[in-house]
Amino acid sequence: MAQQVDLIIHNAAQIATCASAGRPKRGDALKDVGLITGAGVAIHKGIIKGVGPSAEILSRYTAPNLINASGQAIVPGFVDSHTHTVFGGDRVHEFEMRIRGASYMDIMAAGGGIVSTMVHTRQESKNNLIRSASRRLDQMFSLGSTTVEIKTGYGLDTVNELKMLEVIAALDQQHSCRIVPTFLGAHSVPPEFKDKSNGYVDLVIDEMIPAVAEWYQSSHFATENIPFFIDVFCENHAFNVTQTRRILEAGLAAGLRGKIHVDQFNSLGGLDVALDLGLTSTDHLEVTTEAGIERLSRSDTAAVVLPAVNFNLGLTNFAGGRALADAGSIVALGTDMNPGSAPCFSMPLTMAIACRYVRLEPAEALNAATINAAYALGLSNKIGSIEAGKAADLLILRCDDYRNLTYLLGDNKVQTIIKDGQIIG
Repeated sequence: MAQQVDLIIHNAAQIATCASAGRPKRGDALKDVGLITGAGVAIHKGIIKGVGPSAEILSRYTAPNLINASGQAIVPGFVDSHTHTVFGGDRVHEFEMRIRGASYMDIMAAGGGIVSTMVHTRQESKNNLIRSASRRLDQMFSLGSTTVEIKTGYGLDTVNELKMLEVIAALDQQHSCRIVPTFLGAHSVPPEFKDKSNGYVDLVIDEMIPAVAEWYQSSHFATENIPFFIDVFCENHAFNVTQTRRILEAGLAAGLRGKIHVDQFNSLGGLDVALDLGLTSTDHLEVTTEAGIERLSRSDTAAVVLPAVNFNLGLTNFAGGRALADAGSIVALGTDMNPGSAPCFSMPLTMAIACRYVRLEPAEALNAATINAAYALGLSNKIGSIEAGKAADLLILRCDDYRNLTYLLGDNKVQTIIKDGQIIG
């Protein structure tokens, strides 16, 4: 007798399952999207019950709701593993400055950059930040991102960092996107600590980390077993290696999981800190050395590549994603959505840039944007692939081949979004 479920999608031209039994994909597995042709998937109570050839699914399951996906491809919902989606104001004027030739440091010297966004974010109310971030999430969701990591880091004091976390929590409860929170109090040194960066590090360690750890324990994220991360921007104009290690060690000791912005402009040794501490992910990696790539490839730490940043900045030194993949690293992707260096909503565009400039193949880009990105958020056992027992987050495309996500430019190929088994659009 056929098993009753809520929804069956059948007759799909192909399903790219990205199946991995909860493990990240690396090496040869990164090129395998687990393709099933003439395929179907059964969903019940928000969970995938079965996936396979359409005839098999229709014989094993029955449902009151059926979607005929003839001529269409199905992929997992995208997992955007690195964003700064909550912020006040914008930095469109900096875009014009860059076109005229201003460097990152020129913009900072003119009062722009992270501190500029900090000023606007501190001034905005929590409700206004929720409204503006929700509009951004609407765009990201419409382009297929069903899970989005969001960092703090534009408050840069205890009160405003906690305000940002409250906004992130409200977004998770109000928006269709699943949100994963990250504390990035060590994003930049605020003006009130100019020339006193060690004093600010002490504030992050002694006051902010205990406060945000307590916030997390009382939040719905902890109840729902959604990880909470700490991140540090390890760069010449941000935090040095010693400061980075101190902050990360304090965060890990407080029960947070670890991430790091590293090797974006300068290779200072932060990657060694990350691997010594066993962080979940290392993000950026534009100037990582061959030795760093080799060490990263032998670790279980994800290498999160953010090519929309370099594309937006007009740079040519993209992260060595091809070298990372060939070495066997756990390569993941994220938009780095932020008001300055990457005002990018689109994971498909990020994947397309990764194919052209990072030299990932379409299959590798899809795995990097789904199962490996889920791993970079500590959630690869729950999301990131179309497998029995996982959350039913999937996308029905306006094409019969998933490779069109990266081959075609300037078009949204997402037709129907299913999040936790619910048909959203």
